[in-house]
Formats: sequence, structure tokens, C-alpha cells
Amino acid sequence: MGFPKIRMRRLRSSGSMRRIVRETTLSVNDLVYPLFVRDGSGLKEPIKSMSDCFHFSSDTVADEAGEVAALGIPAVLLFGLPDKKDDTGSQAWAEDGVVQRSIKEIKKAAPELLIITDICLCAYTKSGHCGVIKDGRIDNDATCELLAKVALSHAQAGADIVAPSDMMDGRVSYIREALEKNGFYDTAIMSYAAKYASAFYGPFRDAAGSAPAQDLAGTALADRKTYQMDPANADQALAEIALDIEEGADIVMVKPALCYLDIIRRAKDRFDCPIAAYNVSGEYMMVNCAANAGLLEKESAMLEVLTSIKRAGADIIITYFAKKVAKKLKSS
Repeated sequence: MGFPKIRMRRLRSSGSMRRIVRETTLSVNDLVYPLFVRDGSGLKEPIKSMSDCFHFSSDTVADEAGEVAALGIPAVLLFGLPDKKDDTGSQAWAEDGVVQRSIKEIKKAAPELLIITDICLCAYTKSGHCGVIKDGRIDNDATCELLAKVALSHAQAGADIVAPSDMMDGRVSYIREALEKNGFYDTAIMSYAAKYASAFYGPFRDAAGSAPAQDLAGTALADRKTYQMDPANADQALAEIALDIEEGADIVMVKPALCYLDIIRRAKDRFDCPIAAYNVSGEYMMVNCAANAGLLEKESAMLEVLTSIKRAGADIIITYFAKKVAKKLKSS
């Protein structure tokens, strides 16, 4: 047998060779860093379920946002935890709500930083659901009207991008109409277009206080499967994305990322708009827990995970690893 004419290993022979032929490059410009803000003052409290993540109050989140901006990360995604909840989640659109106050503080501290705000009711309702309940079901259209109020209040406070995560039908249309009727033509919408009813949200629901209420166990509202997507469905995800774009979404998201890399790829191949992917809390903590147990090297696993999401086609990656990645890229 003669020598092989093609030796693929030639292109892996050194670090410089690997870099020059690398097909996918992770950049700080790809990243969005999630932040949790809650009522109170002087807060920077560790979140027990999520390593290296914190609850901030509106007066301390500005310092964190300044650090994020200094690392070159272009955007943060805000999640709010109110001090009181009710059946409709009214604190979500309160003019002096914790997210609204935080937006203003961040804008003063880091005006160049894009502020994305999560638009949902789950952290604000007593039920822990993303919508208002009527006759034992989520009332889709009534919820959409409230989500539009939330989005408008965030835009009025200075949000650059509003991100509805509720998975109600038609909510992008309601939000786009409310924004434009009030002159917010430049406020972008990043829709959680293909959001699956996933097992990987557990740490986040603990951090955000957004799990369905315990007294709903055993009912049709025990989980979110009546509005979040069935993990078995792929074609349906493309239909959801197409509808959100038609209704006025500027950016569409696939959530979670790792179990749905195929959906990210199909969305990238089909749609001519930015594709975001959320490297969710369960995915984040899998890496952390395995690393803490000595089963893998955290930094390498972190970069491999995020590179896979980028390689699948994501233009934007929302990840709790954003600061660590930014520091690593800066030093390399």
C-alpha cells in the first residue's frame, strides 16, 4: 500500500496551523450576559443554584454592568424578581419596577451597553405561570395584552431590545403594535421563538422564583407544556419562528441550545435574520457540577460548548459563562 496522498493531520500539526484553518471562531461580540435584579438595596447575593451568579438590586447592578461593558460584551439580559406577586403580575409593568429602575441605572453607568429585557409574567404571578389563568387555563389573548404593557414600560425606561419569553400565540404582534403606537420604532424585539418545555430550566427557576406554584401539582397547570414546545418537534419550531418574524420580531431565539443544535442549524439555513441561542441554566450547571466533581476541565468544556452553539449557526449566544469567556478571549 502506498503512502496516503491526503493527510488531514497536516492541518492539525501546531496551534498556529489549527488557528489559521479554524472554521468557527468564538468572539466576545457573540455574547449576552444574563443578570438577575430584585427589589432591595445594596444587594449582591450569591445564587445557590447557579455558580458565580448573583442577585443584584437596582443600585448595585450598575457596577456589574460596567464590568460587563469593560470586558467588551455588547449586551446584558435582565430578569426581574419583584417583592410582591399577584394574579396578573402587575409589578412587571410598574413604572418603578425593579427592571425599570435597573435599566435607568445601567444606562447611566454604561450607556454603550445594550439592554435586553425579558418580557414574561412568570416571576411576577402567584401561579408562577407565564400568563394569566382563567377557568383553569392560560388566557392567551389577555396575557398578550399584559405582555405588551410590560414591553412598553421597559422601552419607556430605556430598554434597547425587549425579549418575550412566554410563548403565547401572537404576542410579538401585540408588542410591536404597542411599541410603534407609542413612538418606539427603534426598539427591537428578540423573541423566544422556539422555546421548549425543557428539563434544563431548573436552576433558573430557583434563581428567578418562577417555578409553577406547588398547589397546581396534579392539574393541567402543573407545568408549562400547554404553551412551551414539545421537545420532540422540529418542524413546528420553524413554523413558530416564521410566525414571529412575520409579526415583527427582529431577532429570533432557540432555547435551550445544546439539545436543540439541530433547530439552530435549520433556523440559520432558512431565515435571514439574526439567530440567538440560550445556553440555559441546566446546561451551565452541568459543566460546573462535572468540573467541581473533577470529571472534566471547566474552561475547555465551556469553550467547547459555546463553540458548538456558534458552529450550529447562532449569531448571538446568551450564556452565564459570558464574563469568563470574555476574560479568556482577552488573555489569549
